[in-house]
Amino acid sequence: MSLVSFVKVKSNAADSMRQAIFDSLEAINYSFRKEVKNVVIKPNLCYYWDYSTGQTTDPKFIAALIDTIREKTSASNISIVESDASAMKCKHVFRMFGYDKLAEDHAVKLVNLSEDKCEAAHVTVQGHAFNLMMPRTIRDADLKINVPKIKYTMEKIKITCALKNIFGCNPYPKKFHYHPRLGEVIVAVNKAMRFNLCIIDGNIVSGIQPRRLGLVMASTDPVAIDAAAAKIAGVNPRSMKYLKLAQKEGLGTTRYTSTGISPAYFNQRYPRKNATKKVMAKAYSLVTRLQLGKRIGLE
Repeated sequence: MSLVSFVKVKSNAADSMRQAIFDSLEAINYSFRKEVKNVVIKPNLCYYWDYSTGQTTDPKFIAALIDTIREKTSASNISIVESDASAMKCKHVFRMFGYDKLAEDHAVKLVNLSEDKCEAAHVTVQGHAFNLMMPRTIRDADLKINVPKIKYTMEKIKITCALKNIFGCNPYPKKFHYHPRLGEVIVAVNKAMRFNLCIIDGNIVSGIQPRRLGLVMASTDPVAIDAAAAKIAGVNPRSMKYLKLAQKEGLGTTRYTSTGISPAYFNQRYPRKNATKKVMAKAYSLVTRLQLGKRIGLE
């Protein structure tokens, strides 16, 4: 069984976030290797919703993580990575969400993986071959940290979290082409680009409405942390086919031991959707997205 930590963020202050990150890592007995030099951090920056919606990773959380890495390692090269998607371009989200300023203030790089040099990566899932492209920034990193969000999504996927966030490392921008086999592709990308550590920014979460949950979770097992996140959101991990597939393909286990605060504390406070509210929330998200697109003149 894998360890998954549950820690409460006391406030939105930088010191509080940094302490919660430290506590979450300590709870799973994780120690950074001092000799680490090249670090990749993958936040969730999908579409054009900022962190206050619970849909994307808070840049203040990433800043607190960078401070922690610098304190614990000799890392000289830290890169925040994301790739273009069917309905999102990195150049917009980096600017809109304050990551440009974050990079300048903390002397880190912003890397659009869709513009990175890549090499071929070949993996199999359920005996089927997948030919992917491996960005060199990820290939060359000696510490890769996944910083996802917990979110409801398409019915077949149920929720997205750690495993789905790494799907965003696929540099091919027209990701809708993968949706007919999305579960298999999520597993394939995770097999090709294995990350060392998952830290969930659950300070603000999405549901029927955004809510400050004040949660930080950590694990070295992406399958275990996704199973734990699913339970927090009120979803049965056994109903998530791609999670079972990820376990079968050796990416981790759905069996975990929780440490820190009881998961029930966060489960009771998560803003769940009922069937009617799900439809209303989808309509609201679509309208908001269209309004944002018109307002900033997105390409």
